[in-house]
Amino acid sequence: MPVTVKIPAPLRPLTANLGEVAVENAGTVQAALDELSRKYPGIKDKLLDDKGGLRRYVNLFKNDEDVRHAQGLGTALKEGDRLTIVPAIAGGC
Repeated sequence: MPVTVKIPAPLRPLTANLGEVAVENAGTVQAALDELSRKYPGIKDKLLDDKGGLRRYVNLFKNDEDVRHAQGLGTALKEGDRLTIVPAIAGGC
């Protein structure tokens, strides 16, 4: 089942400069990231820490919901869902 993954500009060099990619067989966020990593080696290292958890400075949204407020990487996905990768931005005055 295809799920659309929106890729932020800093990670696009890993996806041949594509801003959006489709992944198949993505029943969960974890499965989508696994498939994304198979298609675009190295991208998962930017998203997950060495324990396999989502890095602190990376936010993932299923449609408009932060997966951290759902079931995290186990959040279910269905055909037509949109997974958006949003790197956290720090700054201030």
